[in-house]
Amino acid sequence: MPMHTRHAVLLAMLGAAIPALAQTPPSADDSDVVVDIPVISRRLDAQRQQIQPSLGASSYHFGTQSLDTLPQGADAPLSDVLVHAPGVALDSFGQIHLRGEHANVQYRLDGVELPEGLSVFGQAIAARFADKLTLNTGALPAQYGFETAGVVDIQTKTGITNPGVTVGMTGGSWNWAQPSIEYGGHSGSVDWFFTGDYLHNNRGIENPTASFDALHDTTDQFHGLAHVSVVLDPETRLSLLLGGFDGNFQIPDNPGQPTLGFPVNGVSNFNSATLNEHQSERTEFGILSLQKHVGALDLQVSAYVRDSAVNFTPDPLGDLLFTGIAQQASRTTTAVGTQTDASWQVNDAHTLRAGFLAQQATTGARTLSQVLPVDASGNPTSETPLTIASSFLKAGSLYGLYLQDEWRILPHVTINAGLRFDAVDEFTNENQLSPRLNVVWQATPDTTLHAGYARYFVPPPFELVSAGTIGQFLNTTAAPSVTADDPVRAERSHYFDLGMSHLLAPGLTVGVDAYYKIAHNLIDEGQFGAPVILAAFNYAKGTQQGVEFTTSYDRGPWSIYANAAWSRAMGQTITSAEFNFGPDELAYIANNPIHLDHDQSWSGSAGAAYTWNADSDTPTRVSTDIIVQSGLRASIAGGVPNGIALPTYVPVNLALMHKLRPGTMVRLDVLNVGDEVYQIRNGTGVGVGAPQYGMRRTILASLSQHF
Repeated sequence: MPMHTRHAVLLAMLGAAIPALAQTPPSADDSDVVVDIPVISRRLDAQRQQIQPSLGASSYHFGTQSLDTLPQGADAPLSDVLVHAPGVALDSFGQIHLRGEHANVQYRLDGVELPEGLSVFGQAIAARFADKLTLNTGALPAQYGFETAGVVDIQTKTGITNPGVTVGMTGGSWNWAQPSIEYGGHSGSVDWFFTGDYLHNNRGIENPTASFDALHDTTDQFHGLAHVSVVLDPETRLSLLLGGFDGNFQIPDNPGQPTLGFPVNGVSNFNSATLNEHQSERTEFGILSLQKHVGALDLQVSAYVRDSAVNFTPDPLGDLLFTGIAQQASRTTTAVGTQTDASWQVNDAHTLRAGFLAQQATTGARTLSQVLPVDASGNPTSETPLTIASSFLKAGSLYGLYLQDEWRILPHVTINAGLRFDAVDEFTNENQLSPRLNVVWQATPDTTLHAGYARYFVPPPFELVSAGTIGQFLNTTAAPSVTADDPVRAERSHYFDLGMSHLLAPGLTVGVDAYYKIAHNLIDEGQFGAPVILAAFNYAKGTQQGVEFTTSYDRGPWSIYANAAWSRAMGQTITSAEFNFGPDELAYIANNPIHLDHDQSWSGSAGAAYTWNADSDTPTRVSTDIIVQSGLRASIAGGVPNGIALPTYVPVNLALMHKLRPGTMVRLDVLNVGDEVYQIRNGTGVGVGAPQYGMRRTILASLSQHF
């Protein structure tokens, strides 16, 4: 059964079961729960946030209205939402880089950490899942481990926050068609919310050329989420989250590319504009949580599972002629685990928090490669391809536990001190004891300062590390020039953060935050070869530093914000997965620190929105925003790796939203209004694959109806 069909069947079954459950008459003992279910649910939501506060971290919030106002609203990819936060650099394939990190971003749904998956082009978590979203960066408190570049904390929609049925349709440029549906409600002690969307367009991946239309770039994608919760008593709630993503992508073609110059099965010439490569991706996840409040104790116990897979299908002849290998590749990963977090307010001065996470995972890969045999000089000795099959299956585990004390040492000064222990037993077997310390000072009613230190331990991404198969490709057109393949190891770092926020005037808040990180075994990722599946590697040492500025104004009909950030990320000496690099590249990096390929000096965002007739049944909201990116890194042939920055680009977006009548909303989004031609990648740099250009002018119209 196709993945999108399985998602639809699952949602249909839940949709049929929950209303029946909700109609079960409550007992007399449950009458208070039934009457007060919205109040109880909101209180439990607030208590869940207190179990895992971000005290001392740098936090950037997206409320319900700001999520709707951003370009595309609920239809927006999550990466396009996050790029509006300070210190976020946007890469190709929907990747984001927080404060000079390659990836290493942690996603939490209702407080539960979701294991990393294998999505490359698609995003398993959609913006339409979120009622509220917070991005936490900096010196994170002890409850946050493993992925520590930043924490995307999502409070999902529920039947209380989004009751009723909403159906929508978005269409426009690139043959864009995106129907969506939401259904939420509650009855008795049961609350439910379901949402799903399907996307088809001809702009699935960034165009490798500057042309307006991309060749061979159609995508079909599905997102779905089911959220069901039951209030067992006024202090206890059981919740189930089920979600999934399924995507199919054509790999866009780059015309005019030269072949390697040798024939394959009698064919020497091939038009690169007719290459036929595809990639499919899928992810499913489930989270079952029990939340309990007892006096001064709050507790959440969760079990979770995530399964994901990526499959790349090559052009059998074209890939051989252009790259010397045609490789059909698939990767899978399955993770199951449990997470427990607890908070105990001992007295007015002390709140103790503790928790643990234990996860078991299995990752596997299978490739079927077509290559040609070569002589000692590297020249093919035959036109007939050889077939090389390779596979591996590996199991591993992660463990983490923490204890911390939030101590209000003075009326306006709070110290959050913690200690966590993390261990990884996967392709590497390592552990670390990590202290965390944050100090928050409410200097005046309008001014808050924070300072923090965190010791971080980041295991290599299990799903992006491969078992070595280099020997199979020796004496072929796919033989690497370097055969070293040291294992990817956990990153260890010291992180320092200092910031301030100030309420300058009613509705007007400004902030500044500075950070510095010193890393050993700095983890980076790159694309090596035709399959668009990233691979992890280490720099022996690295540094990341920067400063961020934020401003927001929200008063009356106006909502205005502006963010700017400067950063610098450097690494030296590649110490793992060396076979992915050339000998000259390795030699230079061994003796010289270089910019990381995703390093971007300046990033920024700004926007303004104005609402007419906000108190009427037919309000109108107009918004505009810009994204400023000073350019990722690139290399010059024979020059310094990652030695130059690509040109700055500043796309401008517009949005118009108007409620025709209660329940009926229309919106118009114009992305990249000026049709700016900008390059995200030029195909050079350490671990960089093909070139990519940003989306040209795109016009989208949406209609939604709420019942």
